[in-house]
Amino acid sequence: MTAQVISLEQRRAPRKRAAASPLVTDAINARPLGHLCNLSASGVLLVGPDRPRSEAVFQVRLPLAGGPGGTTAIELGLQEQWHQAANADQVWVGYRIIAIAPQDALTLVQWLQRA
Repeated sequence: MTAQVISLEQRRAPRKRAAASPLVTDAINARPLGHLCNLSASGVLLVGPDRPRSEAVFQVRLPLAGGPGGTTAIELGLQEQWHQAANADQVWVGYRIIAIAPQDALTLVQWLQRA
């Protein structure tokens, strides 16, 4: 008998890995939140040094490389959905995108199509 592996993909949108790991910063106080691991039209996965408060909300600046002009930064409103220790010094954090300007949404969609 062969065991079957069932994928339990629960995300609303497929995520794309970033070729580089750009630093995502808090747009209000310029504090680094973590490095981008993957990104979708509805969420972001970061790895960083600090565990956020549950359901914390952030306005962030996220640089996206590989566009026509090189690197373009977009701003997003994010809400923490979950976090888990990656190792002794870092934490995985999953965020849901809760706000994005129309032009930044277009830039994100174009980046996702190229990734």
